[in-house]
Amino acid sequence: MRETALTRLTGVRCPVVQTGMGWVAGPRLVSAAANAGALGILGSATMTADGLREAIREVKSRTDAPFGVNLRADAGDAGDRVRILVEEGVRVASFALAPSRELIAELKEAGVVVIPSVGARRHAEKVAAWGADAVVVQGGEGGGHTGEVASTVLLPQVVDAVDIPVVAAGGFFDGRGLVAALAYGAAGVAMGTRFLLTSDSTVPDAVKARYLAATVQDVTVTRAVDGLPHRMLRSELVSALEDSGRPRALVHAVRRAAGFRRLSGLTWRQLVRDGLAMRHGKQLSWSQVLLAANTPMLLKSAMVDGRTDLGVMASGQVAGVIDDLPSCAELLERIMKEAEEVLDSLGALRAAS
Repeated sequence: MRETALTRLTGVRCPVVQTGMGWVAGPRLVSAAANAGALGILGSATMTADGLREAIREVKSRTDAPFGVNLRADAGDAGDRVRILVEEGVRVASFALAPSRELIAELKEAGVVVIPSVGARRHAEKVAAWGADAVVVQGGEGGGHTGEVASTVLLPQVVDAVDIPVVAAGGFFDGRGLVAALAYGAAGVAMGTRFLLTSDSTVPDAVKARYLAATVQDVTVTRAVDGLPHRMLRSELVSALEDSGRPRALVHAVRRAAGFRRLSGLTWRQLVRDGLAMRHGKQLSWSQVLLAANTPMLLKSAMVDGRTDLGVMASGQVAGVIDDLPSCAELLERIMKEAEEVLDSLGALRAAS
């Protein structure tokens, strides 16, 4: 059961992907996930190009296992980052937004496996037609920007629509979920929140405690941050934004945008441009445009600085059912053991029928 189309494609031992979460999926977590047998993915959207190269080299110093890098296809320096991946010999490139046909071709020509993430069947069909090697399909249970269709409905749609390996994301955290995804026809599962809540994650302990204390009802979907459906833990910031009128929300946004501008080196013009690029055709207020551009700063406040009162804590619904902090090695061993036990019990049921 360990070998699937995903493991054959990427060279990992287990059909599990640790997703490229900004500020969370750094070298320590990625290398720990890779050493445990999963496909670890660096979250590079919050890194400079030079920082990305350093992070890749740090992962390589910690593991000989294959790993990947998550890229923003709409980033102004996407081409430079692709060159870094190729030069550093990274095995996999993943994308939160669909890369162009040209970008996919460039990566594949260099021998890099391309795995975009999508939230709809039509998007999976598009990137498959453009040459993507596999696709991660996230149902509405997943954290961060998400859709409304549950994994149990979206996953079989995509599996039936494309001829490339499909990785299921959104609502997966254990061996039972892995077996269920395989039964739907997936080649593996991708998990973010479950890997965030490990001892190898660098997220501050106080923030992890907020996740562990959360119930399923504490994981909400809000448009208050950037105008798009965003699944996260309910926090003081989320409540303040939802209760604020537009003038007050704009003040919040400008203050946080100023902080992100100092951190990233972006100009105000670039911040606004990036925010507008993330609108995806939606009608956003100016506060939401700025918040869309500096969402990385909101994530950093919680995930790096530990400021749960000022930051965004993206979260899948599974946070409400997770109650421990295993190492990546312990987590992968548990998942694979449980998956084997589930398959054995199903086999016994079939034999008895």
